[in-house]
Amino acid sequence: MSIKNIKLIDIPKIKDIRGNLSVIEKDILPYPIKRVYYLYDVPSGSYRGGHAHKEQFEFLIALSGSFNVSLSDVDGNKTSITLNKPDEGLLIPNMIWRELDNFSSGSVCLVIASDLFSEDDYIRDLKSFK
Repeated sequence: MSIKNIKLIDIPKIKDIRGNLSVIEKDILPYPIKRVYYLYDVPSGSYRGGHAHKEQFEFLIALSGSFNVSLSDVDGNKTSITLNKPDEGLLIPNMIWRELDNFSSGSVCLVIASDLFSEDDYIRDLKSFK
């Protein structure tokens, strides 16, 4: 996969005087949802990620606050994206190295994954990835 396959996706937002509602349904993601998890209380100066997936796709959303996502592909192409809107998510296909950092206080990162956890799917060494 190439860095060109990464994309920001707008999540439909229903505005109401009582507050906004966003919904992720079948046509938003190009895969069936198999696992959902979230990162929170990430200490200042810490980072998450530091891996790529052989097969799994992930969709990241900043439900609260903000954080940066640094991405690179096997050809060495790089980009960095700041997520800070709960109605926008970042689709990361397989074989893309990711690192998340610069978490604001109170930030929450929701991850919607295409597969269940499998350690065999992870590439945790950047040299092996490249």
